[in-house]
Amino acid sequence: MRSDGRADTDLRPVSFEMGINGWAEGSCLMTLGNTRVHVTASADDKVPPFLRGKGQGWVHAEYAMLPRATRERTVREVVRGRVQGRTAEIQRLIARSLRAVTDLSLLGEKSYTVDVDVIQADGGTRTAGVTAGFMALAQAVRAAQPGVRPFSDWLGAVSVGLKEGTVLLDLAFDEDSAIDVDFNCAMTAGHRLVEIQGTAEHALFSIPQLAAMMAAASDGIDRLVAAMRAAWPEGEELLAR
Repeated sequence: MRSDGRADTDLRPVSFEMGINGWAEGSCLMTLGNTRVHVTASADDKVPPFLRGKGQGWVHAEYAMLPRATRERTVREVVRGRVQGRTAEIQRLIARSLRAVTDLSLLGEKSYTVDVDVIQADGGTRTAGVTAGFMALAQAVRAAQPGVRPFSDWLGAVSVGLKEGTVLLDLAFDEDSAIDVDFNCAMTAGHRLVEIQGTAEHALFSIPQLAAMMAAASDGIDRLVAAMRAAWPEGEELLAR
């Protein structure tokens, strides 16, 4: 039994609150256990210079943690005067994952910026950023471009790892900080992999163990997507026919 009482392959309690920002075209508050992530998606009638005149859109992401999202206050990156490497890595992961399930040619020359702000962090902030990012982006496209169906499938992300040979799904901070093998998986509802980030933190792992972790991640995505669909069934309208 894990510290929070879950079974090894259980997700933490998850919920989504849509449309929480009155100004953004799309917004979502995702709660995953003690992790809470606020996401907005903003539409803009222009694209980056390298896409001008090409007739396709773009999706960009920015990620930040509020100073007291963590157990001890962290200094805002704007005060430090630079974006930290971890922040840049997570931003790229979120943006790549969202673009992977979006047919950018259907957006025309319109871009969307997905802002992921971590209100409270207890592990899984990057996977929550991908998941809630998809929810906010889909809502923004529905608001800004009615009738456009640019998404190939629902998108979610979940963490999975190994501790002394046991597969654990959806790692909280206390588990993530001591895990032997750590993976973050972005995956569609149809179990098509978008991105895997993984490494042996404290122990090597085998191909069969990798398969077991991917199976647990797939089951986690099933439950995550079921919660997403229940929270916002309108998302089905944006899937490609």
